[in-house]
Amino acid sequence: MTMEPVFRCIQCGHCCHGDVTVSVSVHEQEVMAEYLGISLDELHRDYLVQRDGYTGMKIVQGHCIFYGDDGLCRIHPVKPFHCRRWPLHPSILQDEQAWEAIRGDCPGFSREALWEDVCRLVKEAGYGDG
Repeated sequence: MTMEPVFRCIQCGHCCHGDVTVSVSVHEQEVMAEYLGISLDELHRDYLVQRDGYTGMKIVQGHCIFYGDDGLCRIHPVKPFHCRRWPLHPSILQDEQAWEAIRGDCPGFSREALWEDVCRLVKEAGYGDG
């Protein structure tokens, strides 16, 4: 099975919106700072937040700080793992209701896609590890 019949990102930016941010590893922080041409201190001051024991990207006006005016990610080539794998989240494997909620939130899923198809896709992509 290929990803195309089940899911195809349409770059709608919907996953970049909300009140919750994704965690960013130390390595990802270093890569992001280098990509932006700034220091780690500047990255932390201007773009990241500390929350509940993790570092995440700031939310500004209801969306990720890296969500551009053109509707695209300003750090797309180096975006964090959690952004790259979304919406193929491992919670899909545990709970068909989680799959239905994620599918309802992401227009990139085929309306004909079955939970079993998406579970297979998540496992094949190596995202089932969490």
